[in-house]
Amino acid sequence: MSYRGVPLHESRRRNLALEDEALLAACARGDRDALGVLFDRHDESVRRFLARACQIPFDDLDDLVHATFLEVYRSAAAFRGLGSPRTWIFGIAVNVSRHHARSEARRRRLLAAFAGLWRSTTNLPLESLEHRQALLRIDEALRDLPYARRAAFVLCEIEGLTAAEAASVLGVRGGTIGRWLHDARKLLRASIGWASP
Repeated sequence: MSYRGVPLHESRRRNLALEDEALLAACARGDRDALGVLFDRHDESVRRFLARACQIPFDDLDDLVHATFLEVYRSAAAFRGLGSPRTWIFGIAVNVSRHHARSEARRRRLLAAFAGLWRSTTNLPLESLEHRQALLRIDEALRDLPYARRAAFVLCEIEGLTAAEAASVLGVRGGTIGRWLHDARKLLRASIGWASP
């Protein structure tokens, strides 16, 4: 069956796309209710997409779906209508999943570096003492960092935020975060006695 020469399922799809475009425009104006409607319409398909195409583990899906829709809300004004809103939302989901993968890789590297200090290859008392002392130096070094450097380090290196996100959290420019991270790493290396990578 068709309506004016357009199959009904195609007509319905076009109407939904137009409604989604209107919802994105409302999001761009700050309408959170519009985001709720977009979420209700697309969260299951975004969840399936992230699970299947991006191979996101089940435990991370809720967080990444929510992060995707938060980014949809923040970026709604950038939607230009070159594709369907649904496709555009999937593009954001891909970017969110890539950011998540990079953050997880950074976090694993950082934890592996710290884990090396916890592991003891022998049961020699002297080596155990050295490990405990190294852990104390790490703890003290983090506490001794100036607040801004410590906050930048924790947000970016441990929590996995981008420099831009950390800058937004701390109310500074992105370049400032880069400088603070450099300073924090340098101070930590000096305090702990790590060699530069």
